[in-house]
Amino acid sequence: MLIYFFLVALGWSCVYAASYSLEAQGSSIRNLSFAQLMSFNWFKQLLWIGTALLLVVALLVIDYKAYDTLAYVLYAGMILLLLITLVIARPIAGSRSWLELGPVRLQPAEFAKFTTALAASRFMASINLRHQNWWDQLMLAGITLLPALLIIASNETGQALVFGAFLLAYFREGMSPIILLLLAASGIILLAALLIPKWWLFVALTLVLVAALVMNQRLLRHYLPATIGVWALTIGMVLGVDFFYNNVLQPHQRQRIEVLINPGADPLGKGWNLTQSKIALGSGGLLGKGFLQGTQTKFDFVPEQSTDFIFCTVGEEFGWLGCLVVIGLYMTLLGRIVYVAERQKSVFGRTYGYCVASILFFHFTINLGMTMGLAPVVGIPLPFFSYGGSSLWSFTTLLFGLLALDAYRKQDLVR
Repeated sequence: MLIYFFLVALGWSCVYAASYSLEAQGSSIRNLSFAQLMSFNWFKQLLWIGTALLLVVALLVIDYKAYDTLAYVLYAGMILLLLITLVIARPIAGSRSWLELGPVRLQPAEFAKFTTALAASRFMASINLRHQNWWDQLMLAGITLLPALLIIASNETGQALVFGAFLLAYFREGMSPIILLLLAASGIILLAALLIPKWWLFVALTLVLVAALVMNQRLLRHYLPATIGVWALTIGMVLGVDFFYNNVLQPHQRQRIEVLINPGADPLGKGWNLTQSKIALGSGGLLGKGFLQGTQTKFDFVPEQSTDFIFCTVGEEFGWLGCLVVIGLYMTLLGRIVYVAERQKSVFGRTYGYCVASILFFHFTINLGMTMGLAPVVGIPLPFFSYGGSSLWSFTTLLFGLLALDAYRKQDLVR
């Protein structure tokens, strides 16, 4: 809880710094009306933090059995809400993922992570995944993929990618590591198909096939058709990359991949975000320029400074040392979550804990990666830091739901 409050406080100070230049142009805060204050992100974030604290109290006083009992009900309700959002939401920046309730905008995709974690944990508690029952694994995949597909339909690809993090939690509960290895290998092959000539990759994959058959006689004697089938499927993936890249991906998604592969190709155009992000991070040096002294932040060089690129403010104003402290806090938080998950007495509690850890790890890793040019810019907020009520509420619900389960772990029966 202390780490949570510290991260939220640091995040608010960075949101304030990102909008400080706007506030400094106006009159004293005392002379501003409530409507005028609502034009500043830092003030709206302060309100979101206040409501998040009320949410914390509610999550901790709710009967811990409700999380397990209502898991499927909440999941079904969220699926329905995602469908409604697809129908009635108006497009905002090309995405139909926001519900507008008067002056408040909420993004159901953020809360879908919580309900999916509950439903997946409830399902995992009812089966033994180590039995490698493929029907159970398909059911689990359906629980995970259904909200992700609805989110993709609303044109929020970044949020949908987060659901891939659930695989880490499933792996802890006995999912075959072959699935993770196949997915990792597929990603590497697809990326290689974009970077190197296709015939080079074709030769390399053929050599791998021949080497595998020569070194493992069991493959040659018993699994030759299956092995050749996997090789053919891989070659098909390589040949289909260009079609997928040119006909399935949207223009802005192709631009993000191009920037990741060659960030210096168009630094004043499609590479502007990443270029300015790196400048902001590097300009802070060892100790930073000081709070409210960041020029990249103050003059809005970095787009989405308060949301996706909030970590740039940390690097510019607090320097390398400040970045190290923030990263250390996140790593400590993740370590504590894993520790709490491991001491749960039920499969439901342990699985849910690992779902929380996996989601936070994915957000943390991808957000920092995209600010440094190590991952494509996919619009994933930094937990507890980035401006936005939906993300703050979502991460708060995930974390304190786990703490509510942990508080009563000794009363729960092992299932």
